[in-house]
Amino acid sequence: MDSFAGKLAVVTGGGSGIGRELVRQLSAAGCSVAACDLNADTIAETVTQGRPGVAAEVTVTGHVCDVSDEAQVLRFRDELLDAHNADHVDLVFSNAGVGGAGSFIKDSREDWERVFAVDWWGVYYCARAFLPLLIKSAEGVLVNTSSANGFFATLGPGAPHTAYSTAKFAVKGFSEALIEDLRTNAPHVRVAVVMPGHVGTNIVANSLRAFGLDAEHMTDDELEVFRPRLAERGLPDGMPVAELRRILVTANADFRDKAPVTAAEAATVILDGVRAGAWRILIGKDAAQLDAFVRGNPDATYDYAEMRKSFQAGET
Repeated sequence: MDSFAGKLAVVTGGGSGIGRELVRQLSAAGCSVAACDLNADTIAETVTQGRPGVAAEVTVTGHVCDVSDEAQVLRFRDELLDAHNADHVDLVFSNAGVGGAGSFIKDSREDWERVFAVDWWGVYYCARAFLPLLIKSAEGVLVNTSSANGFFATLGPGAPHTAYSTAKFAVKGFSEALIEDLRTNAPHVRVAVVMPGHVGTNIVANSLRAFGLDAEHMTDDELEVFRPRLAERGLPDGMPVAELRRILVTANADFRDKAPVTAAEAATVILDGVRAGAWRILIGKDAAQLDAFVRGNPDATYDYAEMRKSFQAGET
């Protein structure tokens, strides 16, 4: 796909981070975009940012959708086709994701399944809804966002990451399985899987918000209601509510602002990979290092001492 001009792209999780940057860069390249997000305020802001300075024939629309709910995904599909007066789409970026419920043992089943539903079923439902529309295009690309946690299933010593990692492994496997399926049954459509390392996004705050916790805007009383669930996540139960709020807000800001790769840089890598025809798109040195270590040391994947030694030796 040499150019995005004149095409129609779908972006999930478009309210912030990589999704928002995909919308901005695609629209600047002459591509119309239909973006969705769970949060109405953030997707409206994305649309506002995506419209200025683009060509008159480019249309950017925003839609509210929880991708873990298939009925909402189908409604989003119908809304965007109507809004863009289209009968097909050319690109689909299944980018929406949340974190949380790291422990299968300690976290609640409800929280675990909520994370898994967004990160896996959201990708599956979007593929079901949009692949027929990609097949109707002259050339189509389905871009599924997995993660470095799609081939390395923890955050390190003492930091299990089971719901997110399980979902991201599923996304990677599903995407790879589609390669031959598309070659055989829809050769003008291809799939790409994106595996970012640490990218500067608002996923910490957005993940909390997906569970009903908006630390920046909730009152002290509202925040207090969530104290037991935050205690389950390791925050001390007796912490003053003002300190609790500060920690949550700071954690998100640090994850976003101290990342080695910005969301804009990540979006550029993804779009360059799509143009180049890549099926596997790694983002960040950390993702590349982990990928090389896991591939080269399959039996020592979760031997952190061996991994540290390998990284220090510059072997990956």
